Amino acid sequence: MVARLATVALLLPGFAARGESLAAFGAPSAAAALGTPFDGRCILAGCVAPPLNTPGIAPHRAQDARCGPRCAVVAPLRRGPHGADCAPWGGTARRLARLGATPHFHHGLLDAWGQAAPPGPPMALVQPEAPAGPPLMVTLHDALERAKQYDAQFQLSVTDVEVARGDRVQARSALLPAVSQSTQFLGNSPNGVNPNGRFVSLDGVQMYRSWAVVHQELSPNVLMRTPLRKARAAEAAAQAKLEIARRGLAVTVTRNYYGLVVAQRKYAAAQEAAQQAARFFEMSQQQQRLGQVARSDVLKAEIQYQQQQQGYRDALVAVENARLALAVLLFPVLNGNFAVVDDLAAAPPLPPFTDVRTMAGRNNPDVRAADRALRAAGQDVRAAKNAFLPGIVIDGVYGIEANEFALHSRVAAQPELGVLPNLGYFITVNLTVPIWDWGGLRSKLHQSESRQHQAEVTLTQTQRQVMSNLYSMYNEALGAKSAVDNLQHVAELAAESLRLTTLRYQAGESTALEVVDAQNTLVQARNAGDDAQARYRLALAELQTLTGPF
Repeated sequence: MVARLATVALLLPGFAARGESLAAFGAPSAAAALGTPFDGRCILAGCVAPPLNTPGIAPHRAQDARCGPRCAVVAPLRRGPHGADCAPWGGTARRLARLGATPHFHHGLLDAWGQAAPPGPPMALVQPEAPAGPPLMVTLHDALERAKQYDAQFQLSVTDVEVARGDRVQARSALLPAVSQSTQFLGNSPNGVNPNGRFVSLDGVQMYRSWAVVHQELSPNVLMRTPLRKARAAEAAAQAKLEIARRGLAVTVTRNYYGLVVAQRKYAAAQEAAQQAARFFEMSQQQQRLGQVARSDVLKAEIQYQQQQQGYRDALVAVENARLALAVLLFPVLNGNFAVVDDLAAAPPLPPFTDVRTMAGRNNPDVRAADRALRAAGQDVRAAKNAFLPGIVIDGVYGIEANEFALHSRVAAQPELGVLPNLGYFITVNLTVPIWDWGGLRSKLHQSESRQHQAEVTLTQTQRQVMSNLYSMYNEALGAKSAVDNLQHVAELAAESLRLTTLRYQAGESTALEVVDAQNTLVQARNAGDDAQARYRLALAELQTLTGPF
């Protein structure tokens, strides 16, 4: 009952605090004199301060227009049953009830009562059309398999492997004899005198050829199988580059996958932060109505509320952007109707460095690709040197070349010989010796040697870079793992700090700034913990680009 009477006494218009003038309690003249733009309202948006020498008031809690950020209506020395100050009713707090209030205080308090919290999200975002039905549940493994089907860069590497495989097959085929068959009709222009016609190379006006041809080249490159060895090295390099592309795609998918997971976590954290800010805003309004806090606390709480609401909306946009970025990798058409599994906390452990170094030395595709490229360049040098040596080409023909398309016939130029067999063979052996080509072959040799030297430099640099990346990536994984453990503990501490700070604020022992700082610290700590878990996952994926899965 005393508390209610004290509240009514504070709200009655026309009352000034005993021993103080209206100007001292925040009338426009006093506000102007102090340089505080309160627009005719009392000090700190409607709250008044008792004199600093009022009996029963704690000296460190009493305020005037130049004092600290807490409410001008302060607590007495007496504590309540819950540890909070019994302000301003009960015990010696009746002195505050007798202080009364100015009309400006009454007006500011009614304004605070009439305010309502602004509406929060949702916010309508534009989204791509998606098939009807429940969302597709996607795990990280599913995302990796889907990305292999639809990622253009990875499919380009697959195509390069297929082309390299075809080059190897063709190079092997070129080492073996080639067999072909051809059938021809040769019509010779007659001259009316001799039976073989005008073209003396033919023995008749009509000729038929049906040949089975065997062609074999016996050059140094063929004998040393240089083209085949080069094709095999190129295919192995393409396979290694495909593995590089697969591991690089795994890093990209991991980044986008857990980017969506973290965005969803941050969205949930932003939603909770917005709710906490709304509760704090409502709490500050209620305490202002009771005369326990200043108007500045309500303004600070509303600023915090609006900022958290905006963060909530920004988190919603971030979730949608992360979803679209992952959808580009997972589907042939843009489709956002899917959900991801949050397994951030189930990350595999980090192996010892000795095991990681062994795996990197045994199964690194970057070094393997550079080594196979060097082998291919070496075969180019050998082929350029072999071009200075003689080459032999053998062509064997078996079939008919006669004036009739038959196994036996008369020769048109010598009919008197009667019917003769047409089926037979002949062999052509061609020896080619290079003598002078104006430096063309030597230039090709210099080119191939330059490419071989470049491949050697690339291989040694790749080896050094892989070792450097191994140490840096392993250290990054160690740092990320440490950050996960540390920031999880920090988030727990921040949550407890916010709880205690809010209780202290309700008891009048902390400021609005401390509550806002605790809220922001909790949001930042949770977001930092989620980022650390995603960082650890990404660090493992990047480390596995050197070692392979572990």
